[in-house]
Amino acid sequence: MRAMRHAVALHRPLSAPRRHGLRRLLAVLVLGLLTPFALAQGSLLVYAVISQDDAELLSGMFAEQTGVDVRFLRGSTGELVARVIAERGAPQADVLLGGSSSLHIAVAESGALARYTSPAAAVLPPSARDADGLWTGFYLTALGIGVNEARFAQRYGDRPLPSTWEDLLDPAFAGEIVITDPVASSTAYLFVQAQLQRLGWDAGWEYLERLAPLVGQFPSSGGAPPQLVGTGEYTLGVAFVHALSRYRAQGFPVSLVVPPSTAGEVGAVSIIAGGPNAENARRFVDFVLSAEAQQAFVEQSLTTPLHPDVVVPEAAVPIGAIDLIDYDPELAGEQRDEVLLRWQTVVD
Repeated sequence: MRAMRHAVALHRPLSAPRRHGLRRLLAVLVLGLLTPFALAQGSLLVYAVISQDDAELLSGMFAEQTGVDVRFLRGSTGELVARVIAERGAPQADVLLGGSSSLHIAVAESGALARYTSPAAAVLPPSARDADGLWTGFYLTALGIGVNEARFAQRYGDRPLPSTWEDLLDPAFAGEIVITDPVASSTAYLFVQAQLQRLGWDAGWEYLERLAPLVGQFPSSGGAPPQLVGTGEYTLGVAFVHALSRYRAQGFPVSLVVPPSTAGEVGAVSIIAGGPNAENARRFVDFVLSAEAQQAFVEQSLTTPLHPDVVVPEAAVPIGAIDLIDYDPELAGEQRDEVLLRWQTVVD
């Protein structure tokens, strides 16, 4: 009988207050099931300076978590900076992802970036974020020298590997060095600024003028030197240590040298002013700055993370093993046009 009374009670009509309460509960449950996909739909176009694989990783993770249709265009620093500036007033993209903070500073000076201070940036050191919210760092890079072990042994026998920037000036290395073009690549521009800032303006240009004739190729992409050194087309290449580490981790015969007094810079993300998907752009920046996104990014890219909760992978070079100069990205941004004009006279 108790079971029968209980069964009948479940089918009694609900009172008005209980009906309203049930509707509210169902609404909350439905909202929870739809979030974040229903609330964060739309699209996003990212201009990516980071590698194709890394751009796919971050955009894919964000799309999976939010339901946003994320597309990205991968290009060299010079190409994407020129595109963002040219599109002022009618921007096509929403986010500029990756590349040194100095390039974001240069774009910001053109008025092409929007201000946004993400709540996720609070855990980052002040040097890793713009005070006005025009860009925010999410990884650290540093320059090194990659050496193809087999090609070096074939050409130079048991000679010691170069260990300093000055060692690259040896005439014996003529035609065996590959460095990207600083006009097109933020990697190479950082290298040029590293010499100018560690040696001083005049001595720095003297160094660059001696080095340029020894360089066999100036490709436009920062990813080219690790590939060309890894495959043995060149003996020596200047590149970011994380890019060289990736080739070494994949089994290529690459030795990594981190010279003393090298330069490192924060890799940043920024929002393009007036982009068509401003809200999703802010969501994307929040995501990129999260510990989850940075952990996945660092494990794949082998860069040095900025989020304090991210664990540095074994294959990456820890910050303690890098002797960094006191690099001034603001100065690098201010000098960009002047330096690149003079550089073109050096290589012509």
